[in-house]
Amino acid sequence: MPSAIFILIACALIGEALRGAVHLPVPGPVIGMFLLAGALIAGARRMPAATSLRASLDRTAETLISHMGLLFVPAGVGIIAQADLLRQEWLPILAAVIGSTVLSLIVTALVMQRLGQRVETGGKTDQPAAPSPKQEARP
Repeated sequence: MPSAIFILIACALIGEALRGAVHLPVPGPVIGMFLLAGALIAGARRMPAATSLRASLDRTAETLISHMGLLFVPAGVGIIAQADLLRQEWLPILAAVIGSTVLSLIVTALVMQRLGQRVETGGKTDQPAAPSPKQEARP
């Protein structure tokens, strides 16, 4: 388990370093988790013996997820500590929450509609294919 925690922290730090070096708008730990997922996928193909590391990461991840409720305590404390600010700025906060929720629902619906159309048509686009030069030459 300590090795798995070390790997998770190392991936988060590498992701943070990449974010800072390349100036990506994505949090470093998210980049690190994508790197870890890529490494696990590549390692599964090349080294089937890496299952012990995968099992250790699985146990560690399950333990962290089971205690995830504790990670929300600082956010709750922050909300209580900033109650005066929340009372003063409740309208812009409410507008931002509602606006971002509606916007994400609209974008999700449009993406799902587009993907549904692609699945129904078998991946073909709505435009007909242009005839090849050989087809045009025939009388």
